[in-house]
Amino acid sequence: MKQEQDDELKKRLNMETSKLRWTELQRHYAGGNVVAVGDDLDLIEVAVSVARDDTESVRKWMADGRLARVGDIQAAAWLQADVELWAVVIKPWVLVQRVQRVQGLH
Repeated sequence: MKQEQDDELKKRLNMETSKLRWTELQRHYAGGNVVAVGDDLDLIEVAVSVARDDTESVRKWMADGRLARVGDIQAAAWLQADVELWAVVIKPWVLVQRVQRVQGLH
């Protein structure tokens, strides 16, 4: 039953995920609600863990530096570079992950 619920949640979150420019996330960042997900993690899997209050996984990712609130230095760099991010909302958080470019594609 739990696996079915997780699968359903993954589908819903996948449909709610969108690409946004960092400038579109500024008000969420100002509220301290933007959390960066490491490139080596699956954004949807992390979102499911946050939604399910899986504190063990979340704490491990945070301790490893793979999940963290976006800080001022990161925000300024993303603003200057006009970075495009994948974003999904798990209230009150907005989880973001850089859009990966495939080498040779634009």
